[in-house]
Amino acid sequence: MGQTLRDLLAAGADESTALTAPGGVPLTFGALRALVATTLATLNAMGIGRNERVGIVLPNGPEMATAFVSVASGATSAPLNPAYRADEFEFYLSDLGARALIVDAGSTSPAIEVARKLGVRIVELHARPERGAGSFELRDTSGDAAATPASGGFAQPDDVALVLHTSGTTSRPKIVPLAQRNVCASARNIREFLALSATDRGLNIMPLFHIHGLIAGVLAPLSAGGQVCCTPGFNALKFFGWVEEAHPTWYTAVPTMHQAILARAANNKAVIAANPLRFIRSSSSAMPPQVIREIEEVFGAPLVEAYGMTEAAHQMAANPLPPRVRKPGTVGIAAGPEVAIMDEAGTLLAHGNVGEVVIRGENVTRGYENNPKANAEAFTNGWFRTGDQGVMDAEGYLSITGRLKEIINRGGEKVSPREVDEVLMDHPAVAQVVTFAIPHDKLGEEVGAVVVLREGATLTEKELREFAATRLADFKVPRKVLFMAEIPKGATGKLQRIGLAKKLGLG
Repeated sequence: MGQTLRDLLAAGADESTALTAPGGVPLTFGALRALVATTLATLNAMGIGRNERVGIVLPNGPEMATAFVSVASGATSAPLNPAYRADEFEFYLSDLGARALIVDAGSTSPAIEVARKLGVRIVELHARPERGAGSFELRDTSGDAAATPASGGFAQPDDVALVLHTSGTTSRPKIVPLAQRNVCASARNIREFLALSATDRGLNIMPLFHIHGLIAGVLAPLSAGGQVCCTPGFNALKFFGWVEEAHPTWYTAVPTMHQAILARAANNKAVIAANPLRFIRSSSSAMPPQVIREIEEVFGAPLVEAYGMTEAAHQMAANPLPPRVRKPGTVGIAAGPEVAIMDEAGTLLAHGNVGEVVIRGENVTRGYENNPKANAEAFTNGWFRTGDQGVMDAEGYLSITGRLKEIINRGGEKVSPREVDEVLMDHPAVAQVVTFAIPHDKLGEEVGAVVVLREGATLTEKELREFAATRLADFKVPRKVLFMAEIPKGATGKLQRIGLAKKLGLG
């Protein structure tokens, strides 16, 4: 059982295809392993070695996949959302202590100016698609003198492979370090649960700055010696064309993507019939059972819903493949780590009792970075508290009954209300603000805000949204802003984000 990415990538035969891309040349496992070794030698020559952070800001596609895998094999990969604004890049690159930033040659990302300001080495990625999907060369543009890395070569099981931020409701976003053994365990869990093999071909439409796409979309299939077709990101108009070209046996996505695909399925019956899927996977937010039924009827394949989070290196529970029982409306059974229900006092509860979902296992992070308070709250007797409320039935199937945390889950994109509050509060006309989730029929939740203006100030919803859009990624900008004389508060005088939409008659 491999515990490093080097072990994980050893699965595929040299001549077998590892990666493809629409219209591209296949990349073999042999070529992928050579690319990883070359990339690590290049980083090591720049003085970057094990456990040193490398930010990656690249568009979705094969180069993003291979850059992540290559960097994570011998340094610490920190993929960032290319849609971030300059303020967001400054926060994340500073917070991570990034040693280098990888960007596309010719990129105009605001991350580049931020990296220069912070003294972060800028490394250009030059794609070489003619050598195979995802092939590239790295060039150091900083002109800095090379240094000897403290620890070069391939990473060890306890080295950090990947760092991602998770949003906090009452504090700044937290850094989640995931060790080599964490990400490899999670990839193995998904591979085994889905019975992935070298004959499987996955179509990746997930963004590769999220744990879902990185682990389920890329690492799990590669760990089986199977192949991944890396698209430029989700596009419902192109999806069936990609299916026709790549002949996938499965794909994974979030519910909003599945619903957009379903809306176009009637016009693509011939493509569906000619390219039968073994299964379809859904994760990152709840899938309505009605939609599960419809997708299964249209594609003639089972849809398995999974439950994951960054701190677990993605998968925690999932509905199993046939012939085992699937229970739509639940997130299935433990699918890697141990899963239990715990009360506030730390006592594990029997089946049928509602409490907090807790997990433990090799895929679970050892703790947030530089955050003893968060770790004290998150871990009880070796169990990690997910912040989700749930109940398990007699057969071990888990249902999520609510979220203890106040994170807004907008179609799988997680938004920290506190982060949005802080940006809106910077507007000179704003005196008070509370950001909260508004129920949405397609996305699950949308971002809303209640704003109290300073005395004598005037401001429109459009003006405030435009202000927010200069500082926040589009998915974080409130879609609904209510101006009120005072912020609604609970009985104890505390701000209550949860339930606020209902109280205000929204959704």
